[in-house]
Amino acid sequence: MAEKFSDAQIEAQLVALPDWSEAGGAIQRTFQFKDFAQSMAFVNSVAGAAEEANHHPDILVRYNKVTLTLSTHDAGGITAKDFALAKRVDGCAK
Repeated sequence: MAEKFSDAQIEAQLVALPDWSEAGGAIQRTFQFKDFAQSMAFVNSVAGAAEEANHHPDILVRYNKVTLTLSTHDAGGITAKDFALAKRVDGCAK
């Protein structure tokens, strides 16, 4: 099982991911796209990355905006797995 990060560890990791923020025991980012089709293409690429990592974000789609929320449920908070997937999905948005 992954080990839950301390607040200091979370803050240190967020420095490398400035578009992400801590929100209620998870990390979160909202991505904005041209239209719904681009949002869904992004969601599909995130789904592939999540399956490969065996780590699945909560996904909220609002037309051209997609909000991802990452937390390691079995650890009860934020872990290295969350930051690894966050970095990977940032690449999916480019």
